[in-house]
Amino acid sequence: MRLDRFLSNFPRFSRQDSRLLISAGRLRVDGAVVHDPRFDVRDFQRVELDDELLQAGRSARYWMLHKPVGVVSATEHDEHRTVLDLLDEPDKHELHLAGRLDLNTSGLLLITNDGRWSRRITQPQQRKPKVYYVTTEQPITTEYAEVFARGLYFAFEDLTTLPAQLDMLSSYEARLTLFEGRYHQVKRMFGHFRNRVVALHRESMGDIVLDPQLAPGQYRALTDTEIASV
Repeated sequence: MRLDRFLSNFPRFSRQDSRLLISAGRLRVDGAVVHDPRFDVRDFQRVELDDELLQAGRSARYWMLHKPVGVVSATEHDEHRTVLDLLDEPDKHELHLAGRLDLNTSGLLLITNDGRWSRRITQPQQRKPKVYYVTTEQPITTEYAEVFARGLYFAFEDLTTLPAQLDMLSSYEARLTLFEGRYHQVKRMFGHFRNRVVALHRESMGDIVLDPQLAPGQYRALTDTEIASV
C-alpha cells in the first residue's frame, strides 16, 4: 500500500495531511525517513510518525515442508489432513502455500505469509525450475526427452508447454525439470505416451532444495540465503 494511502486510512489524517507529513520527513519506515508518498508499505514493516508507532510490523515467516503422500495441499479440508495440520506454529491461519502438490505427490512444499515472495517463485513468467523425481508404470525411452524438450501441446488450455529437461535414471525412473506449473503437468506429459506416473516427488523449487534431513511430515524454517534466492 502507498505510504500516503496507509497514513490517510487513519481517521485523523486527510490525504493532504498525509502528503504534508511525508514531505516534512516525519514518517519513518523501518527506522529510515521516507519522503516519497508513493513508497510501498508492507505489513512486515515498522511505520512511525515522529515518536508514535503506527504499525509494529509482523514477522515474515517462511517454511520448508517435506509433504507426505496422502496429505492435501490446502489450508483446510473436510476429508483429509492438510499440510497446515503438520505445522506446530501459532497463527497458522495467516499462512498460505507457495505452489501446491497433488494428494499422492510428495516432496518440497513452501509455506509462508509473504504473498509477494510466494508469487515470485510460483508465477510462470519467472520460469523458476522445479525438479521432480518420477517413477512410471511403463519403461521410459529417449523419445520422451526429445518430445519434452520441444514442448507438448495441451488442448484443454490451448497452449504448448515450455521446454522441459528429462534425465533418465533407469528404465522406470527419471528426473524432470519444469519451468512452469500447469495443472497435473507431469502426469499429463507422461500420459502423452500412455505411461502412468506411479510415484512423484518434488526435489526443489528454484534454488531451494528439500532438506534431506527432513522426514515426510517434518518441516523447518528457511535460511536467510534460501529466502533471498527467490
